[in-house]
Amino acid sequence: MEVVKNLDIQRYMGKWYEIASFPSFFQPKKGENTSAFYTLKEDGTVHVLNETFVNGKKDSIEGTAYKADPKSDEAKLKVKFYVPPFLPIIPVTGDYWVLYIDEDYQYVLVGGPTKKYLWILCRQKHMDEEIYNMLEQKAKDLGYDVSKLHKTPQSDSTPEGEHVPQEKGFWWIKSLFGK
Repeated sequence: MEVVKNLDIQRYMGKWYEIASFPSFFQPKKGENTSAFYTLKEDGTVHVLNETFVNGKKDSIEGTAYKADPKSDEAKLKVKFYVPPFLPIIPVTGDYWVLYIDEDYQYVLVGGPTKKYLWILCRQKHMDEEIYNMLEQKAKDLGYDVSKLHKTPQSDSTPEGEHVPQEKGFWWIKSLFGK
């Protein structure tokens, strides 16, 4: 499967909003206002902070992303999270392949070789339907079953700050029970 080559990792850093994804066991089923924040670390790896809101409570998990093959120019990354997050014992690693990104780094299509996971991400909370349809078609052309895509609810105002109840570290437990 062809992926983006020569990804500018500096430009990729920052906040991305999840516009749509394939439902998966490791993400809350009723998550909304889901986002990912990427920060480049001195060692060249990327700190990953994934956040979502479930029933008004913020849930998050942190991990690390790194190039699968440091010598390759392909945007094939690995992401590693530890479970349970509050007692990092077991590393869980997955593929994070950048399949398409626009020249302004405003929207991206991310998947992997198994085609079990797919994300459409954007710098804004909402995406133009024409762009969404184009990304969906690109995924379909790559062999993804786009009928499994689920649009992620994104509200214009997201609860922020210290006053939001947070359940950091329990995302993985709740996902095992389908929540």
